[in-house]
Amino acid sequence: MPARSRLRHQALATGSALALTLLNCFQPLHAAEDVALVSGAFIRSISVADLAYLAETGKARGLLSDLLRLGKQDPQNVAKLLNQELDLPLVLTSRLMSTKIGDVILRRVAKIIYPLRVPEPSVSVPAIRAGVINGLQIGEGGLNMVKFLEAYPADVMEINLPALMAAIEKAESIAGLVKFFSDSPLDGLKESGQ
Repeated sequence: MPARSRLRHQALATGSALALTLLNCFQPLHAAEDVALVSGAFIRSISVADLAYLAETGKARGLLSDLLRLGKQDPQNVAKLLNQELDLPLVLTSRLMSTKIGDVILRRVAKIIYPLRVPEPSVSVPAIRAGVINGLQIGEGGLNMVKFLEAYPADVMEINLPALMAAIEKAESIAGLVKFFSDSPLDGLKESGQ
């Protein structure tokens, strides 16, 4: 890429990050209040405050307590997942989410999470971008699930459970495939043939 084009991209990314920072300084942060778990006609909402409480104390309350008990999940383990932090540079993350590959990834994630009853990518993709960027600002470069929810710009974030389960199955099958080939018996054949 020519130096002039590279400089223009860097200036655009820096300007975008600065604009987001300034906008957030002058506007109140709008955060998700509930997470709606949806599967067909089934819908159950969990308050973000209950998730934050679980992340902070390791103890579940309200409907979340019932769901964890029914799912035979240990609240301590779920709290660890909620607190698992990713360290991401704000400007680089913003730039990556604006690339073609970033857009493809965001569109796939947007099939799983989106504002309640608004799965259109024209709404859900910018909401995810905003949640990530604003969450990174809240966390000063670190992002976890609670910070993302606190920065998500819709009152209720929907999680499409069938889409989530399909993604988990796909990830597990890919992990199994990688493990199969990494533990491949062909390695022994290569060593004996040399």
